[in-house]
Amino acid sequence: MEHKLKKGYVQVYTGTGKGKTTAAIGLAVRAAGCGMQVFIGQFVKGMKYSEIKCLGLLKDNITVRQYGLRCFIRKDPTEEDIKAAMEGFADAKEMMLSGKYDLVILDEITIAEYFGLITTDDIIDLIDSKPEHVELVLTGRKTSQKIIDMADLVTEMREIKHYYNEGVPARKGIEK
Repeated sequence: MEHKLKKGYVQVYTGTGKGKTTAAIGLAVRAAGCGMQVFIGQFVKGMKYSEIKCLGLLKDNITVRQYGLRCFIRKDPTEEDIKAAMEGFADAKEMMLSGKYDLVILDEITIAEYFGLITTDDIIDLIDSKPEHVELVLTGRKTSQKIIDMADLVTEMREIKHYYNEGVPARKGIEK
């Protein structure tokens, strides 16, 4: 298989602001538009968000797998959450190493790391084993400094103002 990229880099989208997943999905759509093969593994999330639903239209180029059972951010993860994340991590690493994908996005992996579902050492090993041609994107809040230091590109989304804080719930098609 001919790879689209000679050199792939490691990107991190982190911070407290909205837009990390959306930015990664935008990159996935751009890559698919250039004929690249994209793998997206979502940690923590298990619901079928609108942005994930639309990627089904690009299924020839984009593969999506969710490794979350439900969103537990406001409570402690269960043993089932930890097991799902660990199995998902093993699957995502296998996909990255398969030679099939040009772009691999691991959405919310750093929040999975923060909650102890995946270790920092696991992610470091993943980065170290990344094939030369694969672009790897890691997203999520609370990214550890070790991961930031290893990345080639780091973008921080910072919330300045959000109507959530005024009681506006997530709106279909805009935030969910």
